[in-house]
Amino acid sequence: MACEYKRIESLIGVYLSKNYRDVIEIGIGKNTDVAAACARAGLRVRATDIRPVPPVEGVEGRVDDVFAPDLPWYKGADLIYAVRPGVEMVPSMIDLARAVGCDLVVYHLGNEIYMDGGEAIDCGVVLHRYVRA
Repeated sequence: MACEYKRIESLIGVYLSKNYRDVIEIGIGKNTDVAAACARAGLRVRATDIRPVPPVEGVEGRVDDVFAPDLPWYKGADLIYAVRPGVEMVPSMIDLARAVGCDLVVYHLGNEIYMDGGEAIDCGVVLHRYVRA
C-alpha cells in the first residue's frame, strides 16, 4: 500500500510541476512527497499545517489555519493544493483560493468529494479543481 501512495504523490507532483510555478500545500502533515517533488522541479513551494511543518529542502513551511488564514503569506501563489484533506476544509480552501486569485486543486481520499467535485483532472489519478483563476 505504501508504494501505491508514493505513486499517487509522484503523479500529482508531475502534474503540478508541469502546470504551475508557485504552489502552496494546505495541511501537509507528515506527507511531504508532493511538496518535495515540486521543489525539486524548480517551483516555489510553500506549505502550511496547524502543527509545525517538517523541514523539506526548498519548501517554506509555516503554521497556519485554513479556517483563519494569514492572507498576505499566500500572495503570489498560482495554486493552492491539498492531498487527502478533510472534506470540511474544502470550503475554506475555496474561499482562500478566490481571495488570493489562484487555482485550487485537491486530491481526495477515495470518493470523498465536496459538492459536485469541481473540474475533474485525470493525471493518472483524479484531481479536483474547485477554483480556476
